[in-house]
Amino acid sequence: MSEPIKLPGDYANWLAELKQRIQSAQQRAALSVNRELVLLYWHMGRDILERQQAQGWGAKIVEQLAKDLTTAFPDMKGFSRSNLMYMRAFHEAWPDEAIVQQLVGQLPWGQNLLLLTKLKTRAERAWYAAKAIEHGWSRKVMWHHISTALHLRSGNAVTNFEQRLPAPDSELARQTLKDPYLFDFLGVSEEAHERDIEAAMTRHVTKLLMELGEGFAFAGRQVHVEVDGQDFYIDLLFYNYRLHRFLVVELKAGDFKPEHAGQLNFYITLVDERIKSAEDKPTLGLLLCKQQHRVVAEYALRGMTQPIGVAEYKLQLPDDIARYLPTVEQIEAELAEDEDARQ
Repeated sequence: MSEPIKLPGDYANWLAELKQRIQSAQQRAALSVNRELVLLYWHMGRDILERQQAQGWGAKIVEQLAKDLTTAFPDMKGFSRSNLMYMRAFHEAWPDEAIVQQLVGQLPWGQNLLLLTKLKTRAERAWYAAKAIEHGWSRKVMWHHISTALHLRSGNAVTNFEQRLPAPDSELARQTLKDPYLFDFLGVSEEAHERDIEAAMTRHVTKLLMELGEGFAFAGRQVHVEVDGQDFYIDLLFYNYRLHRFLVVELKAGDFKPEHAGQLNFYITLVDERIKSAEDKPTLGLLLCKQQHRVVAEYALRGMTQPIGVAEYKLQLPDDIARYLPTVEQIEAELAEDEDARQ
């Protein structure tokens, strides 16, 4: 039996560093391959569009092109007729090659198809593309955020962050909050009491965290803090590892009232003094209510010493959000398109 090799003292650290470098190289290689493929599709879409406009190409020629490319490259998927037409639409949506290389070229083709087929304006597509790259969204997560109109809700809560937090922390924190928050997945009625909603949130914590946004972790419900012999209970407590801050959430099954802000201000102070560590940044507060009353909320937050946001929550999807959701027919068509794109 051979004796074990005596390794240098720094071997383990060096090996870990080497593994990280290899993984980073693999990721860069995959991104490079993806960017080249998306750019190829963009160029093909441009050629198809130009020939259709200049030479009057009809559907039959595109169909023949799909057959010829599939025959020439049998091991390469993505040359179906429908995918060739998506390439044409892709070029129309992003006529600037620089944008393709710098932005959407970093996303897989499947996510680009989502941007193309589910959104109508270039500004909306660019917003979701940038967020997907920043947060590493999967296709499923991207579709969830598109279908709940995240771009209409992000950074829309009433806050006093600009007055209570230094820049750029104030803007980053503001963009973390939404208005309204959509809790349609909880399965409770519009008349549900606060405790019933809280209980449903803890039962569906995975979906709750997705709705809260990137970087949130659940830290507790009805968190107990004792002060001067009195018991206080924080409705919901979260921690955001991107912001390095706790978030205190108070839930009110009714309209916003100025005294709610005072209560939340007190709870934030408790978390800062009793729970957060010296390494954590100051705690944020979020007051969720059925009716926000923006002007009243703005006045109320001016007198608060702690950073607080006020937003509405919805237990059923409002009409302006529901319109983003697909019909059964659209879902079936999307599944067929996905299969066609893989042919």
